[in-house]
Amino acid sequence: MTIHRLLRAIIIGAPGSGKGTISTRIVKDFDVKHLSSGDLLRKQVQEKTEYGVQAKRYMDSGQLVPDKLMLGLFMHELNALSDHSWLLDGFPRTVEQATALYKSQDIEVVLNLRIPFDVIIDRIKGRWTHPGSGRIYHVDFNPPKVPFKDDVTGEPLIQRDDDKEETVKARLDHYRRLTHPVLQYFSNKGLVEEFSGTESNEIWPRVHKALSQVVVPKQYTHYE
Repeated sequence: MTIHRLLRAIIIGAPGSGKGTISTRIVKDFDVKHLSSGDLLRKQVQEKTEYGVQAKRYMDSGQLVPDKLMLGLFMHELNALSDHSWLLDGFPRTVEQATALYKSQDIEVVLNLRIPFDVIIDRIKGRWTHPGSGRIYHVDFNPPKVPFKDDVTGEPLIQRDDDKEETVKARLDHYRRLTHPVLQYFSNKGLVEEFSGTESNEIWPRVHKALSQVVVPKQYTHYE
């Protein structure tokens, strides 16, 4: 890959894959604008833009925001970032969105984080939350001082429905079905770089090296 001044990238990863951690490090080291579909939708809804008003109707009724509307929302945002590097997160979600994006933007790379699903399930199902404050504990990585009790108040911790094993499995299955066609589309274009592992600290140096072949990082960190 040749060196370019601007980075046009997409990051794909299952819930609990560490995608947020990797994205934060990309933003810091490569000076990119991180565009998350969820954040962008909330911003448009709060500001009551034309796209936000339309999207809210679907969101309020529990429906997915249609392809055409999501495309319009993202294209509007990307057109305003013509002189900036960016990283898309949560978009595109369908082959239709991917096709339209590919035709209108010079995508450099699609980063696919491949974390074994059993690792993700173990990681998420170990989370326990203090409902009053939102403090999050993990039975292995950040256990409370007293099992299943909040460190500050001593009140019982709960496991959110989203963190229960059966829910996590269902979300991962949905993710697999949703993203496979999109990944296949970009793979056929020769754009997908895959990063396998179980921890963000293990994957990050490889992500950094791959992106450094596309654009010079704002700050350089040496990795073995």
